[in-house]
Amino acid sequence: MAQENWTVVTEFVLEGFTDHPDLQVPLFVLFMLIYILTMVGNLGIIAVVLLDSQLHTPMYFFLGNLSFLDLCYSSVVTPELLLTLSSGRRTISYVGCFLQLHFYVAFAVVECYLLAVMAYDRSLAICHPLRYPLLVSRQLCASLLAGSYVVGFVNSSLHVGFALQMSFCGHRVLDHFFCDGPPLLKLACSDTRLSQVLVFVLGGFNGVATVSIILVSYGHILFTILRMGSVSGRHRAFETCGSHLVVVTIFYGTLFFTYLQPSSSHSLGRDKIVSVFYAVVTPMLNPFIYSLRNQEVKSALKRTVRRRFLCLLQG
Repeated sequence: MAQENWTVVTEFVLEGFTDHPDLQVPLFVLFMLIYILTMVGNLGIIAVVLLDSQLHTPMYFFLGNLSFLDLCYSSVVTPELLLTLSSGRRTISYVGCFLQLHFYVAFAVVECYLLAVMAYDRSLAICHPLRYPLLVSRQLCASLLAGSYVVGFVNSSLHVGFALQMSFCGHRVLDHFFCDGPPLLKLACSDTRLSQVLVFVLGGFNGVATVSIILVSYGHILFTILRMGSVSGRHRAFETCGSHLVVVTIFYGTLFFTYLQPSSSHSLGRDKIVSVFYAVVTPMLNPFIYSLRNQEVKSALKRTVRRRFLCLLQG
């Protein structure tokens, strides 16, 4: 049956974000602006981290990689959405759909673990400042980053591997603007209980594991901050961690809302709106949250712009 359906279903039809023709152009302009801001903001963070030697620390190494990850994460979804809105072409090939699902899941899981790694890094920096340079070496940073990518892509391969076993019986209209897990499960005509359990178990494990690391790390940070006698030291610690906490809250809040609920309670229309937020809007917000709430990033940005401007004048 599965092999037979592979020959029938060679492409899916994405219903897109809206069926109202009058909204196509305004939504295209809106999402194009968001994507441009995402590219500019995240490339700006990467450039500042690379060009400013004062930011060559583990914290900003991870921040630069978070920006790179947000670029990849957004680019998996947003171009397809823009193409649908601008051209009206709503088809995506069978292979293209599952490739999009694979990279989307992979980058989402990698971001979960990278945010946990960043929280752990901050806890070591604030709770053990004297030992921090010894505890967090370049090799450890590279290993933690590589480990996040390995876990992300292994998770994605498991999800997609099970999804490829599903039969669609000629059903190919996908009620979403990109190839996501829940709408594919809704579309399948074969037994999807194993895939649903896999999504729930792996999603739950990744969520609980990474959130636990974040909560324990920030528990240690809060305990250390409350013991600080210096008001300026407390303020600096809160400033360093505040932006990360905002990003974590937005990212995990929308992900948990979408994926860690029974499939029977899913509303695909509601899920589409939430998906726009975490897949399209959040990658745009992250660099601006870090830029506006982090004094070191703002100072480094000013230094970088000043140096580039002076080089242009001298040239």
